[in-house]
Amino acid sequence: MTTRVPIVDLTSWFEGDRVTAPEEVDAALCDVGFLLVTGHGVPTALRADIRDAAKRFFALPYKEKQPYAVTIGGRGWLPPGAEANGYAEGTPTPPDLKETFAVGADERMDDPEHDPVWFLDNVYPGEIPELEPLVTEYLARMRRLADELLLICGTALGLPRVFLDAATHPSYTMNINWYPPMSLLGPPEPGQFRIGPHTDFGTVTILDRQPGVGGLQVFADGAWEDAPYVDDSFTINIGDLLARWTGDRWLSNRHRVLPPDASAPDEELVSLIYFYECNPNAQVESLPVGTSVHSPVRASDYLLEKLRAITV
Repeated sequence: MTTRVPIVDLTSWFEGDRVTAPEEVDAALCDVGFLLVTGHGVPTALRADIRDAAKRFFALPYKEKQPYAVTIGGRGWLPPGAEANGYAEGTPTPPDLKETFAVGADERMDDPEHDPVWFLDNVYPGEIPELEPLVTEYLARMRRLADELLLICGTALGLPRVFLDAATHPSYTMNINWYPPMSLLGPPEPGQFRIGPHTDFGTVTILDRQPGVGGLQVFADGAWEDAPYVDDSFTINIGDLLARWTGDRWLSNRHRVLPPDASAPDEELVSLIYFYECNPNAQVESLPVGTSVHSPVRASDYLLEKLRAITV
């Protein structure tokens, strides 16, 4: 199947071309809501080192991981069965077949409403001391890349800073997702996925993924298609907030991660997923660039409603 997800090389953008990348990103987001980016400048070795360290954490016995256990929105380990992402779109599914180590924004706003929700202290496993410095560096690089993507998005609409100015103190989360092999889990239940069908909730998502039989799929033309994979690229998609902001000019598209497959019983995958949002108090109002006008929402309220929906 020929994929509709295009590749956008950011090299020209970083060299000062303010036309090519915005035009290509606009076309991709209008059409399918997904794209791959290359020329982003994030070292491959850093991502590989995070995967290696994370896999050592996930391989620990349950009793050693349990002290780090949290629920969705927390900082630490989300055990098996903690999420069912399909419920965010109203699709009942069994719990997703994954474990997650979650970190995120931790610079407080001195705001008693938002600090306990969006700016928690990150917690790192003492058993894997190398994970903290690796993830800390990665978070800094992801923040810079996410801001560039918001700038590209705004430039595409002729409003360069419209999204960036609403992300001066943003919330964000990074999930390190481990998808265990079928040889460890056993067969999935009917209708069970590594991640059930859903749309993302915030502004932009930056995904560093591994190819697999039980991998990422994107919904296009009424059917599911395998997402393309290119070495050293990031998969980018937008979330519901950015779609609302553009009056549905851009598509916050459905996607899912297939369950482990009997044809590859030993396949295990690790994804690094950076969910960028905006300032919790940001008022998201539809710009006159799309076909819809949504009721204004406060970012924090919208995101919390979605997170509650997927919590098992």
